[in-house]
Amino acid sequence: MSLLVLIGSLSAAILLGAPIAFALLASGVALMIQLDMLNGQIVAQNLLNGANNYALLSVPFFLLAGELMNAGGLSRRIVAIPLALVGHVRGGLGYVVIVAALFLASLSGSAIADASALAALLLPMMRRGGYSVESSTGLVAAASLVAPIFPPSVPFVLFGITANVSITKLFAAGIVPAFLLALALAAAWWWTTRRDNPEPLPKVEPGELLKAVLGAGWALGLPVIILGGLRLGAFTPTEAGAVAATYALFVGGVVYREIDGRGLVEVFVQVGRLSAVLMFLVAAAFVSTWLIGAANVSAQISGLLSPLLGSPLLLMLALNALVFLLGTVLDIVPAILLLTPLLMPLIQKAGIDPVYFGVLFILNNAIGMITPPVGPVLNAVCGVGRVKMNTVIAGITPFLVAETAVLALLIFFPWLVTVPMKALH
Repeated sequence: MSLLVLIGSLSAAILLGAPIAFALLASGVALMIQLDMLNGQIVAQNLLNGANNYALLSVPFFLLAGELMNAGGLSRRIVAIPLALVGHVRGGLGYVVIVAALFLASLSGSAIADASALAALLLPMMRRGGYSVESSTGLVAAASLVAPIFPPSVPFVLFGITANVSITKLFAAGIVPAFLLALALAAAWWWTTRRDNPEPLPKVEPGELLKAVLGAGWALGLPVIILGGLRLGAFTPTEAGAVAATYALFVGGVVYREIDGRGLVEVFVQVGRLSAVLMFLVAAAFVSTWLIGAANVSAQISGLLSPLLGSPLLLMLALNALVFLLGTVLDIVPAILLLTPLLMPLIQKAGIDPVYFGVLFILNNAIGMITPPVGPVLNAVCGVGRVKMNTVIAGITPFLVAETAVLALLIFFPWLVTVPMKALH
């Protein structure tokens, strides 16, 4: 009964147009009424406890680093490297998008930030080069999904906090799947554009490539510092966020001198707004999480899926099918905050590695960011690229298939995640 109350109240609130945070609060209150324990103090206390988490400080820090990266010229200089490397090959700008997405993912940890940067920097060039608008926008949207599974991933931070799983291990486990995504997107781009004849960029001389690398040298230092510091244990993920933001501010403001006082204020205001929304979501979800535990909803789900507990593969297939469906209507942050406390007891009972599950869970929810009707990344590409939603949707299909194939590959071959994780951690 509690499970039906939770799902029904949450769905009703969302259908009525309530913001996700308020919908989560409404579902929590509905559970309280069903359990005959309605108490405003419980709501207030859990709201405070949900936001009072030291590890959550890394979220605004990484968001700040991403915004400073875009405002300070780090993104533009990073993109110059793949332009010089592969811009001249057939369909080269598509491969530039994919390589640039990997670079940018190591700086921002946010799919929407990367989608906005890629759309602003590369879509105009692809239009001028004669590339299909549908395929170009679809690729930009799909390539930005590397960010949620490549360190420093903001979704990994949220999942690690919610599931009580090592964030550092999640970062290490996401590296190989991120490169698999990039390879799958490259194959899909080749297949999509094999009959097109877009105008290639002129091949650059080795000196120009060296110039591009040297020009982006300071920007390239950021992922080296973050990943190296985490690998060596020099700082925690939270401290890594502070280091990343400070470094991006120094490079953008002092070295490249592209951030002035007014631009810095705009960056802080934008990050403040994003952080406030995310923190309120986390706090509201904590209310529902506490009540999910009080109502023992996880046990009800375990009862429904108990026939699959003896087969981790079948359980992973069933859970990922469920997450995929929910991802079409839930953004990645509320999906993490709502589903993680529901599913983790089941994962532990089945003996599945929680870090492995976390990688697949985040990848699955990331794919939801490019599936209508919600698709926040699709909206970002539409806004920045000034194209209609149906244009992006028309071009996203081959890349959506490629990324779903990677998800299936990781489900059937868990060692692709677990072995590199143990080697890199």
